[in-house]
Amino acid sequence: MKLSKREKYSIYAAVVFICLFIVLQLILFPLMDKRSRIQRTLQVKTKILEEMLSLKSEYDIIRKKADLLETRLAGRKKGFTLFSFLDRLAGEAGIKDRIAYMKPSTSTTTNGRYKISSVEMKLESISLEELVTYLYKTETSKNLVNIKRISISKTGTEREFLNAILHVETFEI
Repeated sequence: MKLSKREKYSIYAAVVFICLFIVLQLILFPLMDKRSRIQRTLQVKTKILEEMLSLKSEYDIIRKKADLLETRLAGRKKGFTLFSFLDRLAGEAGIKDRIAYMKPSTSTTTNGRYKISSVEMKLESISLEELVTYLYKTETSKNLVNIKRISISKTGTEREFLNAILHVETFEI
């Protein structure tokens, strides 16, 4: 069977078109798709890396604070107890005779590494200046003592005195 020139060109064009289609479908498009997937994966991994670096710096800061806390806790005098510390501070502030009660308690933290020592104490008929002095001495001590909760109410006929219930805490190793 003899084909005319025009039919031969049509067949050649069809063969070239089919070959080009096969090359595009089996080689070029999969490569381009894989490249775009790799780029998306790279973007996701880059974001994850940035987040991990951010978390690492945050962890380093927390770790340094924890180390400082442990150093300060270890630097306390041997036999430190929150109860005796608060009692001594009350004596220094001149309000020891106005302590109605002191209730000590302890609990452990969730990781069990530290104990939380706390004291609830009631101060009766003290002036605002005396209370502020006592609170200042408590909060600024180097023993890492903080006041977790405070309740203040006025008392007396002139209402010049205060009653205060303090909940004071500190960590122990």
